[in-house]
Amino acid sequence: MVNHQPESPRELERHLRPTARTAISWARLCAAVQAQSTSGAGQDLELTGVSLNPQTVQPGDVFLAISGAKRHGAQFLPDALANGALAVITDAAGQELIGSQAQVPMGIVPDVRAIAATAAAAVYGTDAGTPELFGVTGTNGKTTTTFMIRSLLEALGRNTGLIGTIEMSVRGRIIPSVLTTPESTQLHGLLARMGEQDVQAVAMEVSSHSLSYNRVAGLKFAVAGYTNLTQDHLDLHGSMEEYFATKARLFEPERCEQAVVLVDDQYGRKLAENARVPVTTLSLDAANPAAQWVVDELAPSGLGHAFTLRHRDGHRLALRTGLPGLFNVANAALAVCMVLASGVDPDRLQQVLDAHDPLSLSVPGRMQVISEQPVAVVDFAHNSDALIKALGSLRPGDGGRRIIVFGATGERDTTKRPDMGAVAVRNADIVIVTDDDPHDEDPAQIREQVAAGAQAEIDAGGHGVKLYNVAPRDAAVEFAVSLANPADAILVAGRGHEVSQEVAGIDVALDDRQELAQALSKHGFTPLSPIAQTID
Repeated sequence: MVNHQPESPRELERHLRPTARTAISWARLCAAVQAQSTSGAGQDLELTGVSLNPQTVQPGDVFLAISGAKRHGAQFLPDALANGALAVITDAAGQELIGSQAQVPMGIVPDVRAIAATAAAAVYGTDAGTPELFGVTGTNGKTTTTFMIRSLLEALGRNTGLIGTIEMSVRGRIIPSVLTTPESTQLHGLLARMGEQDVQAVAMEVSSHSLSYNRVAGLKFAVAGYTNLTQDHLDLHGSMEEYFATKARLFEPERCEQAVVLVDDQYGRKLAENARVPVTTLSLDAANPAAQWVVDELAPSGLGHAFTLRHRDGHRLALRTGLPGLFNVANAALAVCMVLASGVDPDRLQQVLDAHDPLSLSVPGRMQVISEQPVAVVDFAHNSDALIKALGSLRPGDGGRRIIVFGATGERDTTKRPDMGAVAVRNADIVIVTDDDPHDEDPAQIREQVAAGAQAEIDAGGHGVKLYNVAPRDAAVEFAVSLANPADAILVAGRGHEVSQEVAGIDVALDDRQELAQALSKHGFTPLSPIAQTID
């Protein structure tokens, strides 16, 4: 996959804004966000952009100086001014830090982050309307589901946009992603850019972080979808209950018009019961009486599955996805149900499903097949539930073994590390623990915590699993291939599409897909020929 990373954050920011620079006066902006201007100066000042980050400020911006975890944005006002900011909005603490030294129009609000989306909407005009929005939330499956929604909408002839972990796109033109969901200021700028280019519908991942930090404030989704909820991000949320409550915010009337919810876990059922918007329910269990749509007549089809999506009123759609795993059946069914919920005629949708096979797309780093003998797959699975599902989707040949290479991320939820090790032992034959993104944490310590959980499971269960602790990661990938025979199945999990590994503040070039393909070639196996084109 070509790396489109711009040279600087300021260059990236230009892709997240409309090309036509319309202006709003300082007085109008202060009125829109109810900011108290500290002086009468600058009332007729014309502003053309808005930024929360002094490093991404463009000439003509208003800089929003927020209180951060360690430092206040007001401390970086000189950088913002040097990059072209014409005004600043901050809180009382920021006002005190700035003092009277800066000769710049300043507005004061109680909570800067709370007004960021309103400010961006006022500057970019997105309060006047945005493309139809499809938002997907949940722990796993967001990326693949949004890719599938985009593919379905494009097959239906609509101009589309995509906002998510792997990429953002405007009518097929790729823009590198900065966060799973961009900051609210960037999001409104990007939606304004999409509006300029006649984008009619946008599929968007909506993370719990984006909901916690009000990144999707000011938007209303036509359809919101829920995949699942498993342990993740507890370093931010503290408990599963708080994690669920955060996700549930997407399904409030001010944020979406209607919802599609997979009800195969307790949180999905709870969400469907309590949501205050119209809800369409979906289940992989054909006998589930609580679901309006169910998956039925499931059968293998290549590496993926063919199946029927059946409504309890008797309506049926014949679907197929070439992506491995039952979780991709769930992703495909959710994508179809969300498009149906937007008002698309079922017969018309069946026509494009038959003609274009839009659910068999390739999603970079999401169950991406690198070779077929041995089966070798790269996936983003980075928590216990995702590991279970990814390993369960692998189909070794007769007598073949499952081999997994994975680690845990540094400076994140440490409680899931031993469980990830135990899960790997229960679902694989050879477990190779290695580094993920250590960040500033000791990589060896992280590996030991994961390996300890794996060893405890071996000791308790009498498993004949072979356990290895191998670093660095590229060596672990090659070691896995060196152990493999053509009937085996290898899963390299945790990093997916990512092309660099953060170690002690340094980004080290590392692409699991590239490493796996090279290791396969080195040991006499043949990677799939398109891989070189997709990951170079």
